Amino acid sequence: MLAGERVRSTGLDAAALKPAECDVSRGAALPFETVVVDYEGREHLPERGVLESLAAEKEVYLTTPVRADGFDPLGEDSLLAELPDGVGRVLVAGHSAYLSDDERNKALAPRLGAAVESAPGAWVGTEGVERLALATGATQFELLGRSTPQDLRALRAAGFSGEVAVYAPTVLTDDPDEALDALGAYVARRRPVARALPEGAPTDAAATDRAREVLLAASSDFALVGGAEEVRQQVGALREAGADTVVGYPARGLEEFL
Repeated sequence: MLAGERVRSTGLDAAALKPAECDVSRGAALPFETVVVDYEGREHLPERGVLESLAAEKEVYLTTPVRADGFDPLGEDSLLAELPDGVGRVLVAGHSAYLSDDERNKALAPRLGAAVESAPGAWVGTEGVERLALATGATQFELLGRSTPQDLRALRAAGFSGEVAVYAPTVLTDDPDEALDALGAYVARRRPVARALPEGAPTDAAATDRAREVLLAASSDFALVGGAEEVRQQVGALREAGADTVVGYPARGLEEFL
């Protein structure tokens, strides 16, 4: 089975691309209608022409931190004018690694509200700001975690009828060593995992004993891992819990999705 056919069979709805890792223009060849381009700092922001060309082929969303200069709806917003009309937005607080001290200290709530008002079709990232994101009523962009299925069911049971998209690092392999090489460092940064790991333990395929056990369990909690059919079942479980869209990030590189 070709890679594109394999990833299509997983049931994923969209792919997330990191411009610091790949040429996002190659997203036009992905077997999905929707592509989400992550924000990894201003120096990695794709050029307007690249986004325009990609948007001519796909439904494109660009992650934009509302506190970052250039995207601040209550301050310096010059980068917004550079976005092509066909590119949607994912409004997020922004990872601290990509924000200056001044940007991190900006008030989030009024900026999130103003951004949603100016971009009513935007998605809103929930990481760390779940209540603020929910208050906007916009599509919720949830990072897959251990409690995501339960949280989705609770959200639907409480009467939330809006759209929910789930972002999940994805590795199409049954090999635990390959999974750890791709995901170990990522899951090790998640707070409950970091607390459970033995100090100084390797987080890749070299992990053994308790560290390996913790990392493999966490990979199943915080990512989609396995053969195409196994991932399809995981995607189906998220839909059953209440997700409308599942966005996979190719943690082993874009080639795995092409």
